[in-house]
Amino acid sequence: MEELLEILNDLDPDIDYTTEKNLIDGKCLDSLTILTLITEICNTFDISIGPKWMRNENFNSAEAMWNMICAIKDEE
Repeated sequence: MEELLEILNDLDPDIDYTTEKNLIDGKCLDSLTILTLITEICNTFDISIGPKWMRNENFNSAEAMWNMICAIKDEE
């Protein structure tokens, strides 16, 4: 989780990722930032985020992203 928080803080240090629950729905992250985030997650955690994972609820919070990463790693 610490690595994920580092990625997020590098993208936008003004957001409190430990409490924010609407990163996508609340438009805290723009589309370019989201693309960068997905690339960084894939590279850092050596996973591939397929279409079934590309849902707002998987990116609305750091916790949701971490749960998604763990689920993808479990599948692989």
